[in-house]
Amino acid sequence: MTTTAATSDYAASGAAKPVFWYGIPHGYAKLDLDPPRVRIEKLLRELNTLPVEQRAQASQVLQFYAGMVTALNAQNVHMCAVGYHPDDDGSIVTSTLTVSTVPTSGHNAKLVIAGLAGAAADAPDTGMRPIELPCGLGYLAEEKKRTVAPGRDPDSAEGPLRGDVWQGTVAVTGSGAPDIIVVQLVTPAVHLADVYRDILLGVARTLTFTDPRKPAPTPDKDKPRAGSVEAAMRNDFG
Repeated sequence: MTTTAATSDYAASGAAKPVFWYGIPHGYAKLDLDPPRVRIEKLLRELNTLPVEQRAQASQVLQFYAGMVTALNAQNVHMCAVGYHPDDDGSIVTSTLTVSTVPTSGHNAKLVIAGLAGAAADAPDTGMRPIELPCGLGYLAEEKKRTVAPGRDPDSAEGPLRGDVWQGTVAVTGSGAPDIIVVQLVTPAVHLADVYRDILLGVARTLTFTDPRKPAPTPDKDKPRAGSVEAAMRNDFG
């Protein structure tokens, strides 16, 4: 997995500071949720050089990407990655992995998660269950549903495309964290739900509120040399 940091803007400093870290599995490509203006302008120039018959389709794809980025940013999504993996029949299956934060509107995020995990334990038939993660208590929710799929203009005569997807969600928070962290995985490969559940839980288990790149403290680093004056003083004064 590739380690990634999620940041939060601090009004006092005006700078972005990492608040939690997580891993991204192999086979997933991250989308740029904050594309620079220069890149967008370059895409538009390239779009205008395409033949007329291809320009409309390319324009629709660009508009879809812009709309998706806007929607993801509005939902506090820190990361969105698209997965491409081979299926047993040689075809390629896709999935979308997102990591987002949900504010608790002044409530204690840890208590909210504990309440939801308790509700999941009391009602296992709802598709929810509590889970213990290295970073704390959370819950897993999963469902299969029918939804609109991208690829066709919903206003066309044929109407929007629809398909079945599997959606898995893990919610967790850390000690003192103001928000709930939500890891979600969606795929149209419903027959591979067990595999994608394992991927989702694997990502959730990498969540940490401690920078994994920070070297661990050395226990004896600050310990004075035996027999030194500093050691004698520490013995006398504790």
